Amino acid sequence: MKKEAKREMSIGDSAELEENLPLKDRLKAFKSSSFDPDAYFTTRCQTMNEKEIRHLCSYLIELKKASAEEMRKSVYANYAAFIRTSREITDLEGQLLSMRNLLSNQGGLVHALNEQVRIDSLWVGTDQTLKEDLSQIDKMELSKTEEWLMEFSNTLDVLLAERRMDEVMNALLKGEMLVEDASDTPETNPKFLVAMQASITEQRMRFADQLAETISQPSTRRSELRSAVQALKRLGDGPRAHTLLLQYHQKKLQSSMRNIRSCNSSHGGGGTYATVLSQFVFSTIARAASDCMSVFGDEPAYTSELVTWAVKQTEAFALLLKRHVLASSAATGGLRVAADCLQVCLGHCSLLEAQGLALSPVLLRIFRSSVEQAFHSNLKKIEHSTTALAVSDDWVLSFSPANGKSMSSSAASNSVGSQPKLSSSANKFNSMAQEFLEDIVPLECLHLDGPALEGVQRAFNSYVDLLIQALPGSTETEDHLEGCGRIVQPAETEIQQFALLANASLLADELLPRAAMKLLSSSNNKVDEQQQQQQSKRGSERPSHLPEQREWKRKLQRSVDRLRDSFCRLHALELIFTDEGDTNLNAHIYTSMDDHTEEPEWFPSPIFQLVFTKITTLASIATDVFVGRERFATVLLMRLMETIILWLSDDQAFWEEIEQGAKPLGPFGLQQLYLDMEFVLIFASQGRYLSRSLHQVIKDIIARAIDAAAATGVDPYSVLPEEDWFNEVSQIAIKMLTGKGNFGSVERDVASPTASISASSVISDAN
Repeated sequence: MKKEAKREMSIGDSAELEENLPLKDRLKAFKSSSFDPDAYFTTRCQTMNEKEIRHLCSYLIELKKASAEEMRKSVYANYAAFIRTSREITDLEGQLLSMRNLLSNQGGLVHALNEQVRIDSLWVGTDQTLKEDLSQIDKMELSKTEEWLMEFSNTLDVLLAERRMDEVMNALLKGEMLVEDASDTPETNPKFLVAMQASITEQRMRFADQLAETISQPSTRRSELRSAVQALKRLGDGPRAHTLLLQYHQKKLQSSMRNIRSCNSSHGGGGTYATVLSQFVFSTIARAASDCMSVFGDEPAYTSELVTWAVKQTEAFALLLKRHVLASSAATGGLRVAADCLQVCLGHCSLLEAQGLALSPVLLRIFRSSVEQAFHSNLKKIEHSTTALAVSDDWVLSFSPANGKSMSSSAASNSVGSQPKLSSSANKFNSMAQEFLEDIVPLECLHLDGPALEGVQRAFNSYVDLLIQALPGSTETEDHLEGCGRIVQPAETEIQQFALLANASLLADELLPRAAMKLLSSSNNKVDEQQQQQQSKRGSERPSHLPEQREWKRKLQRSVDRLRDSFCRLHALELIFTDEGDTNLNAHIYTSMDDHTEEPEWFPSPIFQLVFTKITTLASIATDVFVGRERFATVLLMRLMETIILWLSDDQAFWEEIEQGAKPLGPFGLQQLYLDMEFVLIFASQGRYLSRSLHQVIKDIIARAIDAAAATGVDPYSVLPEEDWFNEVSQIAIKMLTGKGNFGSVERDVASPTASISASSVISDAN
C-alpha cells in the first residue's frame, strides 16, 4: 500500500510539474520526428493502475485542447502574412507566365531570322536562272501566305465581332498548331512562319483585350462573364482573369449598395436596411466564389485572393452597417436592434461556409464594440428607469400592466395565483431585465451570457439599495442620495415595508433565475449541438452552467439578505428604544424587582409583550403578502427574533449592571428574566420561527443570568420554580395577549397587555 501511494504521489507530482510548464515545453516530446505513440504508451502506462491511467488521459485531453487553442491563435496571428505571401506568389506566377510567352515569341523570331539568313546565303553564288526560279517560287509561296493570313485574319475579325469566344479560341489554337507543325518541317518558308506567328500574336492580344473589356462591363451577363474569364485563363493570363472577375463583382456590389443606401435614406427602417444589405452583400460574395470555383477550381493562389477579397468586402459592409445602423442604437441602449442585425448577418454569412469562406469572425470583430456599447447602455437604462419609478413608487403590490393587458378577464381570474405581484418599480425592473436577457440569447457567439448575468446582478443590487433607502430612518438614504437631489418614496407602513421585501425576494428567487435559465439553456443547447456534430465520445463531460448559476443566485440572495437585515434592524430598534432614545430593555427591570418583599404578579415583561404583539402582527401581514412563499416569511421572522435577542445577549451595559452593578440580581429578578426568555422560546416555537441559533442564544442568556445570581450567594435552583410553571405562565400569557383566554375569576383588562396578573390565581383558574 505504501509503495502504491508513493507511486501515485510521484506521478501526481510529475503531472502537476508538467502542467506548470509552458505549452511549448509540454509539447516538445510530441514534436519529435521519431515520436512513437506505442512506445510512449508502453513506457508511461505499463506500470499504471486504472486511476493513474485516467489521470494521464485527462492530462492528455487538456494538452490536446491547449494545443488546438494555440494552433488556432497561431493561424489567426499569421493569416494576414499568409494571404499577403499568397498574393505575391500569385503575382510572381503571372509574371513568370508572361515571361514564358515572351521568351517563346522571341525564340520563334530568332529561329525565323536564323532560317532567313541561311536562305539568303544560298542566293550568293547561284546563277541567274536559279535565282529567277526561286524568286517565282517565293512569290508563289508568299501569295499563298498572304492568302492564308487574310483568310485567318478575316475569320478572327468576324468571330471577335460576333463575340464567339469559343470559336475564336479554337481558331487561335488551330493557328498555333499549324505554326508549330510548320516549324518542324524543313521545307517551310521562314517568312511564312514569322508572318503567321506575328498575326496570331496580334490576334491573341486583341482577343485578350476584348475579353478584359467584356469582363469589366457591369452589364455583362453571368454566363458570358464566365466564358470570358475561362477564355482569358486559357490564353495564359489566369491571374489577370481572376482579378478582373473579382473587380466585376465588386463594381456591381458597390453600385447596388449605393442604391440601397439611398432608398434607406428616403424610407428609413434600419432593420430592413440591414437585412436587405446583408442579403445582397453575402449573395454577391457567394456568386463571386461560385464563379471563381467554376473557372479556377481550388488552386491555392486563386483561393487566397478570393478569401482576401471576401474579407475586404465583408469589412466594408460591416463598417457601413456599424456607422449607419448600430452606432445610434448602441448609444441609446438598443440591444434588440444590435442583436437582430448581428443575427441576420451571421445567418447570411453562415451560408458561405459550405464554399470555404468563414467570414463570421470578421463580423464579430467589427460588431463587438457596438454590441458591447449597447449592452452597457441597456444596463444603465435599466438602472435609470427603475430609479425614476422608485422615486414615486407607492410600494403597493399589483400585477404587471403588460400581463393585465395581454390576458382576458377569465384567464386573468384563473391565473391570479401564478402571476407575480410587484410594485411599479419592481415590475419595470423585471420587464426590462427579462427583455435584456432575451436579447442576449441571439448573441451567444459573443459569449455575453456570463457578463449579462453579472450586469443584471449589479443592477439588482442597485435596486435593492433603493429598497433599503425606502425604509424609514435608513441611514443609507442621506449618504447615498445627498448629492443627487432625489429621495426615494419612503415605505411608512408595515405593509409597504413588506412590499419592499416581496419585490426583492420574488425577483431573486423566481423571476430573474427563470429568465437566466432560458439564456443558459439556449447556450447549453448550442454546445450540445456542436458536441453531437463532433461525435464526442466523452458525453459525461458536457460543459454546464449550473455552478455559475448557483453562484449567481447566491449573489442575488445576498442582496436580499441586506434588505432583510435592514428591515429587522429597523423593527428591532423600534422595540428596544423609545422615541426619546431611552431603552425599553434594561437591567433595571430585573434588578429592581427585589426591592419589595412581596412576590410580584408574574407575567412577561412589557418589552417582551410588545415583541410578541409586533411579531404576531408582522406574521399576519406576511401571510397575506408572501402567498406561496411562506418559507421566506418564516425566515424573515426568525431573523427579526434573532436580532432582538442577540442585541440583549451582546448589550455590555445590560450585563455589567446585572453582574457588577450596585444592585445584584435577586431571586425575583432572576425568575422574571427566566420567564421572559421562556416566553420568547415558547411563542417563537409555536409560530415556527424558532431557529437553532435563537434557541441557543436564549439558553445562554438564562445560564448567564443564573451564574450572575449564584455569584451573589443565592442558590438559583432553590428559588426558581419548575419548568412546567414557566411553560404554563407563558401559555396563559399568549392566550391572554391574543384574546383567546377565558378566565372567569380573573379581573383583567385584556386590551391592556401590560397589565399584571397573579401567577397563582391564573394557574388555579386555568386548572
